[in-house]
Amino acid sequence: MAKLTIFHNPRCSKSREALKLIKDNNCDHSIFLYLEANLKKSDIKNVIRKLNICPRDLLRKSEEAYKLNNLKNESYSNEQLIDFMIKYPKLIERPIIIKGDQAIIGRPPEKVLDLIR
Repeated sequence: MAKLTIFHNPRCSKSREALKLIKDNNCDHSIFLYLEANLKKSDIKNVIRKLNICPRDLLRKSEEAYKLNNLKNESYSNEQLIDFMIKYPKLIERPIIIKGDQAIIGRPPEKVLDLIR
């Protein structure tokens, strides 16, 4: 089985639940603390490609940075949205679990089982 990588925020209950499922299923995994990392555009673009979504779908709409920067405004380009995610990584939906060329957003956390099986 390919190693799993989890974009993890230890303060997030959904992220902790997804990590517990990974550990409970004895999966080889690594933890990527994306809030502490120096994210690059290529990192985010790679995740978006593996998730098969557009950048807007990766935004957490409840975050203060979303509201303050009026990110609901449809005029922002994909590149601009990615720039906001780099500047404000809390905007990135979590947890993200990656296995090879596939990824899922672990909401609900049980979705991680789709990658494990």
